[in-house]
Amino acid sequence: MSLDWIYYAISWILLTWHSAWDAIVPTAAVIGTNWSWILAIIFLVVTVRVILFPIFVKQIKSQRAMQALQPKVKELQEKHKGDRETLQKEMMELYRKEKANPLMGCLPIFLQIPVFLGLFHTLRRLDPGKTQKTLYGWTVEQFDSAAHAKLFSAPIAGKFGSTADELARLGASGHTVKIVAGILVAIMIATTYLTSRQMILKTGWAEDPQQRMVQRLMLYGIPVSLLVSGSIFPIGVIIYWVTNNLFTLGQQQWVLRKFPPLVPPKGAAGTKGTAQPAKSGGLFGRKTAQPAAKAPAAAPKVAAPKPGAKPVNPKKGRPAKRQA
Repeated sequence: MSLDWIYYAISWILLTWHSAWDAIVPTAAVIGTNWSWILAIIFLVVTVRVILFPIFVKQIKSQRAMQALQPKVKELQEKHKGDRETLQKEMMELYRKEKANPLMGCLPIFLQIPVFLGLFHTLRRLDPGKTQKTLYGWTVEQFDSAAHAKLFSAPIAGKFGSTADELARLGASGHTVKIVAGILVAIMIATTYLTSRQMILKTGWAEDPQQRMVQRLMLYGIPVSLLVSGSIFPIGVIIYWVTNNLFTLGQQQWVLRKFPPLVPPKGAAGTKGTAQPAKSGGLFGRKTAQPAAKAPAAAPKVAAPKPGAKPVNPKKGRPAKRQA
């Protein structure tokens, strides 16, 4: 299956934004950076995320549905303890009946994979030694401009693992490329971890083993894998990834504050009660001090009369009635 349509689409968005910013910001490098190309990559992210925003809202709704099913999931786990095959069948039937999709949480990420691959392929082509410069709607002038575009003197087509020949064709210093790419990879790993941690802090760990495994993969597996794969990503692709993560952090914070996840009351599974909005400890898990609840004032104790004592007049202080 040809992916040319993806390369054409990504190139069109990238070149459109570059043309727009090229008319606003200086063409020459400022602080060793060609800002029109950097901003074009950043606004490529903005364009994609605006298009995917309705799907992100569906993702949040699906997560709420999954959370509401946790008491029933617990019941099934207790009922079919030790029978994994039956448990999986019953849980899939439950999801089908309640129209909940445990994989919906990964859909926005899966839809962004073609965009990432398209940008990766496009930027990897930015080699001044290439003879085919007009693929995917590029002009020779645009190709040469992007091939020499830099971020703090490191070409956006360069990568941490660039060979000496590649660096020579790009006219770049190996030390500069490694420093800039290394810092960006570290930021990419940190922001990837924080985006997953932010969501888990808000919604909590899933009771479903399959769902919990996906959460662990998102939280730890992907950031660790970036230690290796980050060395082959062009700097322009890492800029895209970091920008996308920062956009996700802001978008999740806004959505989760506006529509906080509901947490069922404490107690046994299936206990009825009014769900309360989840209280977040913030992005880094810091807990906010809550004012101590005041205990209700205890009713004053009335001592019982001693044996043989005269009864106390409850209407003490009132004048006695005269007898006729």
